[in-house]
Amino acid sequence: MLIQLITQHPQMLGTVIKNTPLWVWGLLAALLALGLSQARGRRVGLTRMALLPLAMTGLSLWGTVSAFGNSPLFGYVLLAWASGASLMAALIAPLAPPAGTRYDAASRSFQVPGSWVPLALILGIFLTKYIVGVDLAMQASLANDGQYTLIIGALYGLFSGIFAGRAARLWRLVLRRAPSGTSALTA
Repeated sequence: MLIQLITQHPQMLGTVIKNTPLWVWGLLAALLALGLSQARGRRVGLTRMALLPLAMTGLSLWGTVSAFGNSPLFGYVLLAWASGASLMAALIAPLAPPAGTRYDAASRSFQVPGSWVPLALILGIFLTKYIVGVDLAMQASLANDGQYTLIIGALYGLFSGIFAGRAARLWRLVLRRAPSGTSALTA
């Protein structure tokens, strides 16, 4: 709907942006900073490494529930979300971690190369949430449109699955370093 509005009535884009609450722009700035920080090589602890995928999955689920939680199709939307997340996680998790990725068991931290992928995923989730919010504000009946809800649910799931798959690649490094008979988290 928003995409259609922009292409057919570009003058309406200013109105949409002007009516966007200020906190949304603050959230975007914070998410951009987070995504940009991922573009540089850095050392990341176990907890922090797990937080980004969890936070982005939470944002993805929040987008799904806030948009379609009252829809009679909500169960199907969650199934589409779970299917998309499972598919992407299953495709990405078995891949090798990026070249230069190292895990140091002594410090329980990773040395990871920079990547623009997290920024793209973060923006993907944000823009999906923003566009869906505008779409539903302009045409609330879309929350009951099977095609629309399933596509959006699956899209949110795909983003979450990519984050989960990328994190799983790092967790494999942790598990390989754990002495046998101990937990990787206590090693």
